[in-house]
Order: sequence, then C-alpha cells, then structure tokens
Amino acid sequence: MTVASERFSELFGSFPAPIAIVTAMGADGEPMGFTSNSVCAVSAAVPTLLISVGEESRTLPAIVSSQAFAVNFLSALGQSASQVFASKAADKFAGVEWQPSALAEGAPLLAGIALGYAECRVESVVKASDHWLFIARVEGTAVFPREPLLYRKGRYSVWRPQYADSVA
Repeated sequence: MTVASERFSELFGSFPAPIAIVTAMGADGEPMGFTSNSVCAVSAAVPTLLISVGEESRTLPAIVSSQAFAVNFLSALGQSASQVFASKAADKFAGVEWQPSALAEGAPLLAGIALGYAECRVESVVKASDHWLFIARVEGTAVFPREPLLYRKGRYSVWRPQYADSVA
C-alpha cells in the first residue's frame, strides 16, 4: 500500500524542523535561493551534507551549473526571509544583505539572519522521484550565537531551551 502524499506531509510536519535557505550563484551572475527543511548531515569524519531540491526549483540550474551552494541555517531573525524564499517572488534577494562565498562559487551567505552556514561543493547527485539529491563536501562554516528558527505544522517558532536548575 502506498502512503498518500497528504499523510506523508502530515507525518513530517508533526515534528519541528530547522529551516534553511539554500543559495547558489546562477551562471548569469544572479543569486538564487529557496527555503528548505530538507538538509541532512551525512558525515562528520569528512564533513558532508545532503540537500533535496525539487525539479521545478528555479535554483536547481544554478546549483547544477556552479556545482556549489550554501546552506544558511536560519535564526529567529530569518523568519520573514524564509517566507520570501519559500515564495515564487521574482527577486528574493531584494532587501536581503548577503556576501558571496569564496568557497562555494559565490553562493550568497546570509550572515545577518543565519544561525550558521555551510559553504558546499557538490560531490554527487542522485535523482529521487521529483527531486534531486545533492551530496556535498562542506568547505567552510560559520556559527553565530543566535536562537534557531523552527517550523512545525505550518507555523514558525524559536527554540529557547529550558535548563534545569540542577541535574537529577
């Protein structure tokens, strides 16, 4: 029996997920990007991660041509950018400060709103259903002291851990 796509979405939407904006520089020099919660650490021994990109994504050609991308994990400061990058807006970078990655072929780094970022070079690509999976070597990272943005059941939240006064 095949699981309906609505049920599958309900399952994965039921627990909080970190939100990232995946960016790449297009062959024409235009920055591209999309909001994603499909980022997975693959290995720490040789820092490697995996992203999933829909075949209809306007960012897909930029990743394919540059063979590089950045994953900007969003902090609480990135909620509005997340919404813009999840849309079909023509210029998603309007009003967003970014700098080009020296390690990922100019992929935009969103240091002002990120919890951290990973600068990546593609190592392999796999076609899976209506998506492309990019396995990439992490060439550089940065982490900032901010609270992470999370997404669950169509709503954003910020993780604020509660620390016990004492350890049991």
